[in-house]
Amino acid sequence: MNAGGAGLVSSRRCSAASRCVWEIDARPRWLAASTHQGEEDAAAAAHRKLQPRHPDLLTIIAPRHPMRAAEIAASLRSQGLGVARRSQGDAITAAVAIYLADTLGEMGLFYRLADIAFIGGSLTPVGGHNPLEAALLGSAILHGPDMSNCAATARELAQAGGAIAVGGSDELAAALDRLLADPAERRRRAKAAGAVAARDNGVLDSVLARLAPYLDAVAPAAARSPSSDAGLDERGVGMGRARA
Repeated sequence: MNAGGAGLVSSRRCSAASRCVWEIDARPRWLAASTHQGEEDAAAAAHRKLQPRHPDLLTIIAPRHPMRAAEIAASLRSQGLGVARRSQGDAITAAVAIYLADTLGEMGLFYRLADIAFIGGSLTPVGGHNPLEAALLGSAILHGPDMSNCAATARELAQAGGAIAVGGSDELAAALDRLLADPAERRRRAKAAGAVAARDNGVLDSVLARLAPYLDAVAPAAARSPSSDAGLDERGVGMGRARA
């Protein structure tokens, strides 16, 4: 893509993001991020429990695998919930209960829009996903009992008061109710989570800075090695093609 094309895509994305912010307006909202099968139903159940106390509530669901979006939307609609899909350009009207963020590369936008984030893969036996991006972007964190992929980070967040662990849709709804009703607690937990994420980022920067001289010394030798080119083609280029 040329520079002009890239600029046009960026402009369209910014315009779409602005429209999203305008449509959501002042509605109370939360994000279920990187969800897996079963977690969308838990989010929907929590939404229904919360509706009497938070009638304008908007639940944003960002599935880990957006190709599941049509199936998820059909399931949610069968439960009587109004659904809008980001990928289809659907408007977020007052009748929309669930906004399905079924695109790639926009998670940061939704973390910023919703200052409460449930981290997916944690109510199902997946091991949870990394909560640091959500923490860095100002979200109070909720997650299920299985955060084994990021156990140390989950412990740090819990100890700092930045995260709440929930065991299912009932506990998820109770935690959301508390945070939606108490902006001060929401801000306090988001600030605590952000401090943990900033500290962890600082540790990573420090490690990389210490490794830099060794990496710089190794790089020229690797570049001169004939076998390294073949290996790179198999491992690097091949992997790149597989991801493309």
